[in-house]
Amino acid sequence: METVNGEWIMLGCDRDDPTILKNAEAAVSLVHKIGFLPLFSNSISGFSVEEHVPADGWWSGDEVTDPWEWRMILARRPDIAYGKFFGRSAGFISRDFFPMFANYRRNGYDFDSLYEDGKASRRAKKIMDVLEPDEEARGRSLMSFEIKALAGFGKAGGEKNFDGVLTELQMQTYLLLSDFRQKKNKKGESYGWHIAVVETPETKWGRSFVTSEYSDDPEASWQKIQAQVRMHFPEAEEKGIQKVLGIRKL
Repeated sequence: METVNGEWIMLGCDRDDPTILKNAEAAVSLVHKIGFLPLFSNSISGFSVEEHVPADGWWSGDEVTDPWEWRMILARRPDIAYGKFFGRSAGFISRDFFPMFANYRRNGYDFDSLYEDGKASRRAKKIMDVLEPDEEARGRSLMSFEIKALAGFGKAGGEKNFDGVLTELQMQTYLLLSDFRQKKNKKGESYGWHIAVVETPETKWGRSFVTSEYSDDPEASWQKIQAQVRMHFPEAEEKGIQKVLGIRKL
C-alpha cells in the first residue's frame, strides 16, 4: 500500500496471476506456508496479502473476496494470531511460529517482570491489568472500547494514547486481536462497525505454549524467523527484514 497525494493506493495483482488468493482459506494456506504474513505491502516484495489480491477487491464487504473481511475470519481461527505485529501494521502469525516471535520480541520477559524492571510504561500496565486472568486462571477477552474505559483512557484527565500503547503491546506479542464484534443496543440488536476483541496470546493458547521457546536464546529465535523469510524471499535484504519483523530489544 502506498500513499499518493494523501490517498491510499493498493498494490494488488492481476486476476490471472497464478499467486492470487481467491478466498480466506487460500490466505490461511499462505500464512501456514510462510509461517507469518503481513496484511499490507512492505519493503519485502511479495510478502503480504495485499500483493496477492486484486487492488479493487478491498472493502467491498464480500466475505469471499474482500481481504478486509478475511482478517476477521482468520483472527477467530485457533491456529493463527492476528494483530499489529509487523512494523506496527496488521498481519498474521501461525500458531507454530508464535513462540519464536514471543521469545525474540519479549526477550524472555513475561509482562509483569518487564514492568517490574522498569521496561514497560504505567499505561501499558493499566491495559494489561484489565486483561489479567481471574482467580481460576481464565483470561479475559474484551472489546477494545471496553478496555479503554476500564483502563482509564479517554476520559477528561485520563490516560492518553490508548491506540499507540495497544499497538506497542501487540508488537511486543503481549496482546493479539482474537475476534471482531459489533456493539449491541438495549434490544440486543447488533449495530455499527465491527470492533476488535483483544486478549493475551496466553488466553488463546495457554502460557506453557506461548513461552515454550523461552529456554532458547532470543537471538536464536530471531535467526529462525530470518531464515524462514529468506527461504521464501531470498532477495530480501537484512535491513528490510529488520524493518518489517524486528523490534527494539526490551
